[in-house]
Amino acid sequence: MAMCCFSHILLSPPYITTTFTSQSPSQFPRIAIFNKRDLEFHNHNTTTSFISSNPNKIFAIGNGATTETAVVEIQKLQFQVSKGYPSPFGATFQEDGVNFAIYSLNALSATLCLFTLSDFKNNEVTEYINLDPLVNKTGCVWHVFLKGDFKDMLYGYKFDGKFSPQQGHYYDSSRILLDPYAKAVISRGEFGAVGPDGNCWPQMAGMVPFNHEEFDWEGDLPLKYPQKDLIIYEMHVRGFTKHESSNTEFPGTYLGVVEKLDHLKELGVNCIELMPCHEFNELEYYSYNAVQGDYRVNFWGYSTINYFSPMIRYSSAGIKNCGRDGINEIKFLIKEAHKRGIEVINIAYAFISLIFYLSCFFRLNYAFIAILLEQVIMDVVFNHTAEGNEKGPIISFRGVDNSVYYMVAPKGEFYNYSGCGNTFNCNHPVVRKFIVDCLRYWVTEMHVDGFRFDLASIMTRSSSLWNGVNVFGAPIEGDLLAIGTPLSSPPLIDMISNDPILRGVKLIAEAWDAGGLYQVGTFPHWGIWSEWNGKYRDTVRQFIKGTDGFAGAFAECVCGSPNLYQGGRKPWNSINLVCAHDGFTLADLVTYNKKHNLPNGEDNNDGENHNNSWNCGEEGEFVSASVKKLRKRQMRNFFLTLMVSQGVPMIYMGDEYGHTKGGNNNTYCHDNYHNYFRWDKKEESSSDFFRFCRLLTKFRQECESLGLDDFPTSERLQWHGHFPVTPDWSESSRFVAFTLMDSVKGEIYVAFNTSHLPFTITLPERPGYRWEPLIDTSKSAPYDFLTPDLPGRDIAIQQYAQFLDANMYPMLSYSSIILLRTPDVNA
Repeated sequence: MAMCCFSHILLSPPYITTTFTSQSPSQFPRIAIFNKRDLEFHNHNTTTSFISSNPNKIFAIGNGATTETAVVEIQKLQFQVSKGYPSPFGATFQEDGVNFAIYSLNALSATLCLFTLSDFKNNEVTEYINLDPLVNKTGCVWHVFLKGDFKDMLYGYKFDGKFSPQQGHYYDSSRILLDPYAKAVISRGEFGAVGPDGNCWPQMAGMVPFNHEEFDWEGDLPLKYPQKDLIIYEMHVRGFTKHESSNTEFPGTYLGVVEKLDHLKELGVNCIELMPCHEFNELEYYSYNAVQGDYRVNFWGYSTINYFSPMIRYSSAGIKNCGRDGINEIKFLIKEAHKRGIEVINIAYAFISLIFYLSCFFRLNYAFIAILLEQVIMDVVFNHTAEGNEKGPIISFRGVDNSVYYMVAPKGEFYNYSGCGNTFNCNHPVVRKFIVDCLRYWVTEMHVDGFRFDLASIMTRSSSLWNGVNVFGAPIEGDLLAIGTPLSSPPLIDMISNDPILRGVKLIAEAWDAGGLYQVGTFPHWGIWSEWNGKYRDTVRQFIKGTDGFAGAFAECVCGSPNLYQGGRKPWNSINLVCAHDGFTLADLVTYNKKHNLPNGEDNNDGENHNNSWNCGEEGEFVSASVKKLRKRQMRNFFLTLMVSQGVPMIYMGDEYGHTKGGNNNTYCHDNYHNYFRWDKKEESSSDFFRFCRLLTKFRQECESLGLDDFPTSERLQWHGHFPVTPDWSESSRFVAFTLMDSVKGEIYVAFNTSHLPFTITLPERPGYRWEPLIDTSKSAPYDFLTPDLPGRDIAIQQYAQFLDANMYPMLSYSSIILLRTPDVNA
């Protein structure tokens, strides 16, 4: 038996060297060779050639005679490899190929891994391309250019370097990493479906772009509404249509939302704020929940894996076409949202007379245009990622360059200002470029109208300064900010605010973080940032439930919080909210005094304990009829407050019909009825609370005075108490009233009685006019909102005649009213 030593197989780049010895032909291994046309085999001092009539197999022949041979299978290379370019980052299709570029400061070597879709499903890499640091690296950027057929191809990277958590490095050459700039992430295809062998974290890869048809936007252009005109609706894509009562063709998907966009048109909102739609792993918390009898998942999505890729499992197509169909589905949702008309001209109660209509014609035309189309704002989570702390998975950023992308201490510990294990290193030069690139992509390529930044205060903190000398306390020249110090002019916020593309979109900050930084009213704003106004939420909740000492603060909220937004800021810098995805729903706010989070499987230890809620006398849903009646009244009070306040109102999905989560104020882990919009309940409420909400949103849109560009002054607004022009700002006051001059409606009187006692109030004298009731939250539907076409409207108004004739109005406890000044025909 001949001894054969295959010491070297010479290949053109990428270089693959293999050595093996065998004493039997059957023991020769079969190896894959890429990019090999002319092969030479060197056996000590002799040369053995490879020949074969089979283009996929060759046989070794040495010394002029056929020897015991190894069969070597040839896999033809699909790509031509060249140096490539360091910019732009990511996989970028060009005229004749794809350029790959990725930043890694501390990696010692890099390998591009390519997959066919079939190989990826079998967890096999189709081809490795080793990057030569002398050829394929510029500065800290690794790059390569490939020509070939990229249809149904995916990619990832391997990096080698130090694995030293104490130094902030997590390089592991055995792991294939996701490119932070990947435009679509492929892993599992179905939401909630566990991978092979129960794997909740299967391999992920990015889509390789190739030449294909552009999405047809049908001329869609940025809407650029004045922010003061917005009514925002916070929506969860899957939760909006997943319930069986939605009767949609594609429940729980982007296309499902499209099927239900007319609901938003009916409600009167003109801006959708989508909860996270970047790629995340819903199986991150996957575990059996014995309380519910189902499995805990990451339903909300505030744990991002990739910021460029939309959540592929929110698409009906899943991973088909390597995620391209999923990208097109969210584009279709955005395009259709932009196309949706919102009908305001058909609301009859907007006009008292034809003459009044004509006098308002030009403003109403503008208002119609301003709300004709719906805007789409994305909720983005640049404060942390799904990789968690040192015990978390290595998916992307951590393996590419942990000490760059994360805020780490001198000895490698992760700062945790997010409360989720890590903190994105937002003000590092490379990271802030990454964030700006991502935001630009979603504006230019995906046509979103703006962003709401989760825990945005983290983006104002100083980045970690990775300096080995600093670990040992050696003196450092110059100023050195401590890691995480809040900055008055954060570089990232500066870049976003002055970017020629991003400056023109809606920028909304959740101006706090889990590290105790609270910046509501003080967030660095450059004159364009708005904020979720958490102080508005807390104050309104306290006042409406009848807590003493909040009358003055409530009045500030109604005016757009001028006490917070000073120095040239405007009312629209305040995003006014009573409820949002985290915390009680509107119905639960008036039903529960305490959180009921046992279904989360954490022994009721999770979620906020201080909710400023009031159950109206009895806890839970099964209560007396009088308590139920008061709860509906309080829901109307909250919604009316939201719609008459200066600033931008935000409605949480489902509050318009009274959705309940059973008192659970932290439903992040439930893919079930807790988070599903109940379309059957909405229909039941169509003549009750939903009617009240849709009429009130349209009333706001029609009023020139309820969306001011500046804070109201005494020329427009006048405060009242139980008697005209005598407001009560004492600690015990539970009554706030005001009149507001309006160029469309004439004059509006609004009053809130949050006392447990009824009062008969005296209205301001207006010679030649009288006050006519429009809204009284103490009344049951449909008499809570008196539209001109309401059957029995005249009878309802006549019941107040003796009071109105005397310029008075009886207000029940826990109620609010809106009256309109109308000409007195008997004057």
